[in-house]
Amino acid sequence: MKREKTGVSAPVRLVLILIGAVIALLGLGLVIGGGMLIGRGGSWYYLLMGLALLATGVEIVRGGVMALAIYLVAFLATVIWAFWEAGLDFWALHARLFAFLCILFVLLLIQPLLLKRAGYQSRKGLSLGAAGIALLAIVGMTWGMFQPHGIHNAVADTGKTPVTDATRQQNWDHYGSGGDQNRFAALDQINRDNVDELEVAWTFRTGETPINTDGSSLEDQNTPLQVGNSVYLCTASNTVISVDATTGDEQWRHEFPTDTKTWVRCRGLAYFDADQPLTQPQAPDSTPVTPVDTSTDTACPRRVFMNTIDAQLVALNADTGELCADFGDEGTIDLKQHLGNAESPLYSMTSPPLVAGTTVVVGGRVADNVALDMPGGVMRGFDVITGEMKWAFDPGNPEQREAPSDNEIYARSTPNVWAPMTFDAWSNTVFMPVGSAAIDLWGVDRSPEDEAYGATMLALDATTGDEKWRYQTVHHDLWDFDVPMQPTLIDFPEEDGSTTPALTFGTKAGQIFVLDRLTGEPLTEVVEKDVKPASIPNENYALKQPLSVGMPQIGAQTLTEADMWGATPFDQLMCRYIFKGYRYEGLYTAPDTDYSLSFPGSLGGMNWGGVSYDPTADTLYVNDMRLGLYVHMEPQDEGAEASDGDESVNAGMGAVPLKGTPYSVIKDRFLSPLGIPCQEPPFGTLTSIDMQTRSVNWEVPLGTVQDTELFGTKMQLPIPIGMPTIGGSMTTQGGLTFFAATQDNWLRAFDSATGEEIWKARLPVGSQGTPISYISPETGKQYVIISAGGARQSPDRGDYVIAYALPDTN
Repeated sequence: MKREKTGVSAPVRLVLILIGAVIALLGLGLVIGGGMLIGRGGSWYYLLMGLALLATGVEIVRGGVMALAIYLVAFLATVIWAFWEAGLDFWALHARLFAFLCILFVLLLIQPLLLKRAGYQSRKGLSLGAAGIALLAIVGMTWGMFQPHGIHNAVADTGKTPVTDATRQQNWDHYGSGGDQNRFAALDQINRDNVDELEVAWTFRTGETPINTDGSSLEDQNTPLQVGNSVYLCTASNTVISVDATTGDEQWRHEFPTDTKTWVRCRGLAYFDADQPLTQPQAPDSTPVTPVDTSTDTACPRRVFMNTIDAQLVALNADTGELCADFGDEGTIDLKQHLGNAESPLYSMTSPPLVAGTTVVVGGRVADNVALDMPGGVMRGFDVITGEMKWAFDPGNPEQREAPSDNEIYARSTPNVWAPMTFDAWSNTVFMPVGSAAIDLWGVDRSPEDEAYGATMLALDATTGDEKWRYQTVHHDLWDFDVPMQPTLIDFPEEDGSTTPALTFGTKAGQIFVLDRLTGEPLTEVVEKDVKPASIPNENYALKQPLSVGMPQIGAQTLTEADMWGATPFDQLMCRYIFKGYRYEGLYTAPDTDYSLSFPGSLGGMNWGGVSYDPTADTLYVNDMRLGLYVHMEPQDEGAEASDGDESVNAGMGAVPLKGTPYSVIKDRFLSPLGIPCQEPPFGTLTSIDMQTRSVNWEVPLGTVQDTELFGTKMQLPIPIGMPTIGGSMTTQGGLTFFAATQDNWLRAFDSATGEEIWKARLPVGSQGTPISYISPETGKQYVIISAGGARQSPDRGDYVIAYALPDTN
C-alpha cells in the first residue's frame, strides 16, 4: 500500500484507540474464561478467539493496519466452527456468530480510518461496501430472532371432519372437557378460516387478585367448567363462582376463607347431576356402578365439588351455590381425618376431585422434601350424594379399604396423587398419576410399598377401590419425577387398522407412555436403560430406568457442551464452564454430595397441564418446559428443622433441610449469569404427534420474552424463543389448538395441522390456565374462555376471566 501524508484528527485517533481497547478487553475476557473452560476439559475455541480479539484490539491501539486481517481470519474460522458444532440450528448459530458479526461490521466501518491514520489510502468504497454486506447479515439475523424456529415434518390431518348434531359437544363438564379428558372441543363454528375474527365477548372480574403480599404463594391456575348456561370457576383463594355462560354476569359465589399461605391455588372443579342416567361399564369383568339413592329428596341433585387448599372436600348446589346439606357434615368432609399431623402446608389439595360414576375420588398433595415423617398419600372414594366413605386405598397398606380405627392413622409419608385423575366409564376404572414418597431425593428408608407405588400410573376399581394394575414410570425415583398429569383416554390405532382402548400421558422426564386400559401393559415400545448410581451411603439405586422409545421423547435429549447457549459469547462461555463443572450422565443422573445436573429438572418436561388429543385425526398435542436444575446434597446436623413446605425452593433458591435424613439439598435452576437457561432454545414448545405413526408432525416454540423481566425491566421484545409452560392446550374440531400458559400475556391459536400461529389476543396479564370452549345454549354461539391471573414468573397479577367469540352477523 502506498503511504500518504494525510492522517486523522486527534478526536478520531482517540475514538479508534478506545474501540481497540474495548476489543482487546473483550478478547482478554475470552482468554481468561477460555483458559478456565480448558481447565475443565472444554472447548479451546474461546481461548483462541480471545487471543485473536486481543491481537485485533492491540493492533488498533498501536496504530497498525492488520487488525481487520487478523479478525477476518478468526471470524471465518468461527463461521466454520459454528456450522460444524451447531449445524443449521438458528438459535445455536445466532449465539455463536451474531456478536462477532457486529464486531466485524464495526471493524469494516473504521478500516478506512485505520488506513488513513497510518498514512495509507483509505479504500473507503471497498470497506464500506463490505460493511454494507455485514449490515445486511446483521439485519437478517435480527429479523430471524422474531421468527418462530421449529420442526415441520408433516401436516396433521385435522379440521376435516365436520361436527354433526350427534357428535357436537354439549358441555365442558369435566376438568379435561369430556370423560376422556382429552381437552378437545367437538365444535367447529370457530375454525382456522375465521379465527382471525375472534373478539372479546365478555370479561368477568372475580374480585380476588392472587397478589402475594404477606408471604403467601397464591397462583391462579384455574380451568373452568361449563354446564348449560353456567360457567363454574374457582379462584386461587378457593372461592367458587358461577357466571352466565352467555353474558359473563355473576350468578352466585361461595367463599371458603383460609389462613393457608403456602402453595395456595385451585386448578379446577368437578360436577355431578343425579338426574342424568348412569353409564354402566361395558368392558369385560367390570364392577357395576352403584346407583345413588334418590328415594328421598336430594338437597341438590346438581352439584359442584371442590377440594379446598386446607384439605376440605365441599359439595355445592350448582344452581344456588349453597352447601349440599346431605353431603358429609353439612356439605363438607375433612380430608385430614386419620392422617395424623396433616396441617397445611404439609397436606393440601391442589387438583380437582374426580366424579367416577357415583363415587367422588380425591388424592392429596404432600409437600415435597420437608421431612421423613409426613402425612400419607391415601386415595379415597366417597358417595357422591351422602359423602359416606366407600373405600380408601392406602399405598402403605394396599389391601386395606376401610378407614383406620379412631386411634390409628393411614401409613405416613407414602406416595401420593396430587395431579388430576381420570375415570373410564367403559371399564369403571379410576386412573391415578402417583408421585413418590415424601422425600424425593433420598430414598434409603423407603418401604417396599413406597418402592412399588412411587411414580406409577395406578388403576383402581371406582366402585370398590381395589387395585387393577399399576405401571411404574421411574424406579426408585430420586429426581421428583412424579407422574404429573391427568391421563387422556384414547382409542389407540394399531398397525392392522384396529384400535385398543388406551390411556396416554406425559412425564416430567419428557417421556410419553401409551398403556392398555385393561392391563396396564405398554402399547408402544419401552426399554430399560442402564443408568449409573451415585455414592450416597445405603441408597438402593435402580440401575435401570424405563425409556418410552416407541413414542417421541420431548425435550429429553442428553446435553453436551455444544448444547450450551447464551445471549452473548461470554454468557455461552460461562454456561459451558458451569456445565463442565457438573456431574452429568444424562436423564437419570442421580443426586449426590457433588454438584450434578438434572435435565429435564423436577419442573419438567411435562407437568400438570396435561395433553390435548384430537380423536378425529388421531393427533396428540403436548406442551413442555425445558429447565434443568443443579442438585447438591449437603450433610446436615442430626435434628435439623424442617422447611416450611414452600416448594419455590424446588424451582429456584436455597438449601432445604430434609428433616430426618443426613442431608439438606440445594436445587437451583441451570441458568447463565444473565438468568437465561443455559441450554439452547426453545425453553418451551408445543408438539403435534401423529398417533398412527408415533412421530412428530411439527414442533413450535411457545411464547416470547415480551413480558419477561431482565434485571427488573420488561424486555418488550416479541422474540418467539419458546418459554417454559405450565398449563395445558385445548384443540378443537375446527382445526385449532389454543394455548395461553406461556410467560407472556397472550392467548394464541395455532393451526393444528401445521403449527402456524394464526391468531392471538393480548391478555391483561398472563395465564396459567387451560382454555375451554362451548356453545351457548341461549345464542348458539361458540365461546373460548381463559382464566388470566398472572404468568408463573411475572409480578403482574389480575382477576380476569375472558370469553372470546365471533362477531354477530346481521
